Amino acid sequence: MVDTAPLQQFYIAEEQSIYLLGHHDAQKLKQWLRLCEKQLARLGYRHIRFVGKGVYGFVFAGRHPNGQEQVFKFSRITLPAHLQARLEEEAWMLEQVDHPNIPKLIRYQQLKLQGIMVMTLAPGRDLAQLALRCGPLPLSWLAPIAQQLAQLLRYLRQDLPRPIVHGDIKPSNLVFDPSNHHLSLIDWGSAVFAQQDASGEPIAQTGLGVGGEPLRSNARMGDLYFIGAEQLAGSSSSPRFDEQGVAGTLYSLASGLPARFGSSVLPAASLGLPKALADTLDAMLSDDPIRQRQGGDHFIDRLTKGPAWQPPSQTESAINPQLPVWVHQFGHAIDTVAYSSRKSFLQQHQSPDSRAPSGDLQIDRYYRDYLVGMGDCEKAFVTAVGRLGEFPILGGLALHWHGGGVAIDSSLNLFDPTLRAPFAHAVNNLVRLAQSIPHHGVFKACFFNARDTLHIERDNEALPFQPAPEQAIPFEVAEVPELEDKTRLHSYFEDGRDPDENLSLPAGIMAELGRLNDIHHTGCIIFEVLPTHLKLHSYLKLLDTQRHQEFSQCLQRILSQVNQIQEQGISGFMKLPYKNTRHFVPRPRHPARYLTPPRTSLARLRQPKP
Repeated sequence: MVDTAPLQQFYIAEEQSIYLLGHHDAQKLKQWLRLCEKQLARLGYRHIRFVGKGVYGFVFAGRHPNGQEQVFKFSRITLPAHLQARLEEEAWMLEQVDHPNIPKLIRYQQLKLQGIMVMTLAPGRDLAQLALRCGPLPLSWLAPIAQQLAQLLRYLRQDLPRPIVHGDIKPSNLVFDPSNHHLSLIDWGSAVFAQQDASGEPIAQTGLGVGGEPLRSNARMGDLYFIGAEQLAGSSSSPRFDEQGVAGTLYSLASGLPARFGSSVLPAASLGLPKALADTLDAMLSDDPIRQRQGGDHFIDRLTKGPAWQPPSQTESAINPQLPVWVHQFGHAIDTVAYSSRKSFLQQHQSPDSRAPSGDLQIDRYYRDYLVGMGDCEKAFVTAVGRLGEFPILGGLALHWHGGGVAIDSSLNLFDPTLRAPFAHAVNNLVRLAQSIPHHGVFKACFFNARDTLHIERDNEALPFQPAPEQAIPFEVAEVPELEDKTRLHSYFEDGRDPDENLSLPAGIMAELGRLNDIHHTGCIIFEVLPTHLKLHSYLKLLDTQRHQEFSQCLQRILSQVNQIQEQGISGFMKLPYKNTRHFVPRPRHPARYLTPPRTSLARLRQPKP
């Protein structure tokens, strides 16, 4: 791993919380969002709300004076001109399609340097958010989602003058209305005209280069968590790209995992799905290109003719987490951030980065450096840790792989009782994926609240970091003292220095951390030092209430010595309340578990001749 990777890829979360931005950047973002809202209000729109942001722009929704709900996508004016032009290209591609599952373009307009694309609003919620609240989606939702996706694939492949590749099919780009099961495919920023048809033959309109050589690929980078190997490698664009996006999406929604990577450990056949669907998904997610294409053709053919299965009427029984989870009532405003360390062993003995250089800005967003060099099992595990961080939780994990399996110590505090069931699914997925990792090593992750991060800024690198007089490292105090058992206490320094961290702290701060370590508490403290911005992340809970003053003074002395920090990088320390180790045996792959007896299976399809 390169030296700068920990700084570039510190946060597992998809989007940085505004509470992690420096004061100037946070103020600039707030001002820009207010400006967009004012512009829309001047045009007569009401009930304006911020929907989200992407690599190239920000999205708002509002009600038009005629009563219609509309969506507005603003390009980032800080981007170079050729990247700002992407929004106009997206509008033009959206104008080429006309389908009930695709929101319509209303107009594209240029307001000075600001591009704005206006579309009809897709009803419902995006499937990434629904999946977070539900865990694995019920089959009564998966069935209509899969069928509408199959119809969309057929439309984009067969029913247009030139086949179009969406290029970024994933749960967050699919909006689902549970009231009528309607699905909408949004975000056409990666869409291109296909250069090859589904058979791999060049499409005439794309032409050939000089000397009959195929033209350079026009494919754009979709989300690494869902795209297939051919798109990742920069192959010529093909409708097969979207089949892979659909397969990864349906697998994610059925498993409760945030990515496609876990299919080698938890195949679709093990998820309790109908055999027809499970076998088709496993074929589409196969490493064998022939089997992939067989699965894709079967998926479109079967599901565009009607429902392939009948969703059961029975509900799934409650699930219990395999690690302890403490569920708290509401009261905390939490923006959870997941920080992981000691993950370099997950990159050992794996294939090198196969990513094709594309110069695409989305690489920085989608190709997380911490996944380079990992196999699919390891990628699945790391993304499962990231999924825990999408819940409002505080605490941490420490995993030790050894010859007999994996030992896990944890402290997981969930601050939303309504998310108990999906969080239990996420915890169990993490355990199952941890069981699949064959090599020995240590991995740690802690979950802190971005709202508690202290920001200390300086004008230039020659100046020391100086905390403001009113700043203090926050901590909670247990309502009732927890009894200490010296043999079960977890230490900040239990596994020595983390080889993945690159910040050496001053001796004075290390001495105070040693004193802090001797006081019974739980949580984490992380120093993230950038050239002119120091972020001190923490989640600390004092369990020995009699040592309140001593604990507070240690934290004050740590903060007073940040002006001695000379280096840049990251250094983190985590302490669990006590050891309560759970042991799990190795399990490289989970067995088949179908919902119903087989009706249609890919195994019955004619196998290609060798």
